[in-house]
Amino acid sequence: MEHISGEHSIAEYLLVLEPHEALKQTIQSVKQHFADKYDCPSATYSKPHITLLNCMQFCMAESRWIPKLRRIIETTTPFMVELENFGHFPTHTIFIQVKTKNLLGELVKSLKEIQGMVKLDKEHKPHFITDPHLTIARKLQHWQFENGWKEYGNSEFSGRFMADHVLLMRKRLDEKKYEIIGRFAMLGIKQTVEQLPLF
Repeated sequence: MEHISGEHSIAEYLLVLEPHEALKQTIQSVKQHFADKYDCPSATYSKPHITLLNCMQFCMAESRWIPKLRRIIETTTPFMVELENFGHFPTHTIFIQVKTKNLLGELVKSLKEIQGMVKLDKEHKPHFITDPHLTIARKLQHWQFENGWKEYGNSEFSGRFMADHVLLMRKRLDEKKYEIIGRFAMLGIKQTVEQLPLF
């Protein structure tokens, strides 16, 4: 398949919440501990974040859906995210659990307004994350998961941060790293519906 460059290229997009700096560093040290102890350097590759949406789309389509996304985020009121202890997806992923799922769930639900705009094709549908979590390590080998979960399943963790913005990140298919292409503030702006006169 011919490689398409520029505007016609396809990219993967992530919409994420990020903890404040101090909490980010605390979580990063948890990831570092896992990486060192269980020979899993990939645990430290990604910065601590909670993914809300993951999708693939042509770069040239950004001007259609990003303004709409920004408006949805601006109508969202900032809220507290509480993190507590660890959880797992059997045999491959260990994460920090999100205790306050309701408000996060509402935010993810509101994002579905752009569903049609961020669907590349039948094989590449957008993933709206209905079970939000903060990954410590993923794609683990069996022994890493078994031993890691023995430790983390009996460990405690707690933290909280005010979610007042989201980051939109993009990674073109020929690139290794995500770059931040948008930072949208939650402003709690109520959408006003224009009343049209009946007569």
